Amino acid sequence: MSPHFRHEAVLREEATDALLIKPDGVYIDATFGRGGHSKAILDLLGRDGKLIAIDRDPEAIAAANELQFSDSRLKVVHAPFSAIKDIKETSGCANSVDGILFDLGVSSPQLDDAERGFSFLRDGPLDMRMNPLSGINAADWINNAKESEIADVFFKFGDEKYSRRMAKQIIRKRATKRITRTEQLAEILKEANPAWEKEKHPATRAFQAIRILINQEFDELESGLDGSLSLLRGGGRLVVISFHSLEDRIVKRFMVNREKGDNFPRGLPVTSGYLNPELKRVARPKRANSEEVSINPRARSAVMRVAEKLG
Repeated sequence: MSPHFRHEAVLREEATDALLIKPDGVYIDATFGRGGHSKAILDLLGRDGKLIAIDRDPEAIAAANELQFSDSRLKVVHAPFSAIKDIKETSGCANSVDGILFDLGVSSPQLDDAERGFSFLRDGPLDMRMNPLSGINAADWINNAKESEIADVFFKFGDEKYSRRMAKQIIRKRATKRITRTEQLAEILKEANPAWEKEKHPATRAFQAIRILINQEFDELESGLDGSLSLLRGGGRLVVISFHSLEDRIVKRFMVNREKGDNFPRGLPVTSGYLNPELKRVARPKRANSEEVSINPRARSAVMRVAEKLG
């Protein structure tokens, strides 16, 4: 197991405030990480409260199990959050959970541990799996995918405008030597990027795109959001913290669509009473203040959206 790495929970107080913690409530932290948000929730729960913590990263689960050992109110689940409504710990929680929190993206310990292969700033094996025990790793994908597929992934999941140049360079380089290290891939991407942005590594968007693909992050997010709705009680809160525009767009679209209700064809004489809205958005999107960003630069891109279940 990797050593313990420091991790600061982003928008910690804002998230717990948005959840409206009740002492005897039932809550789900769908992305335990290193437990920053979970500990904040537990601090506000009474002896009859309950928190279910979910994560697919074995190292996060090890940290969660340590916390569970000292706090019986916590139940730990090793699973992707796409399975949120199907795991046994939530099987009896339909329409009875008071709040669910998603803190999306890659965590600081995952980025800081070179052996996980998430970061272009630290040389390590090209892996990028949030659960290293499951699925294809980044090296296998980058060495076997077609040029057109690589370019499409960089563009779709990274908004990388030089996606085709980068894909062509990867194909050229892997023909002579297999790409197995993060630093190796970062150098290839740097060579293919003709216009470096100030204070942004030229491999940033491509690395993000590979990570999203390898972990199926967007599919996971859509399934997790959909599953969470069936667990929340009327008045229960859904709180989601995202870290880039693509995932925030998914969250916003989900909340807007569930606030609108049933999607009847345009032009039908349907009144609002027939639309069956399931959520209402609460307040405006929240961002970290300058003080938090100065302490934790990762918070700079964070956006928190909150919705409440109707009914």
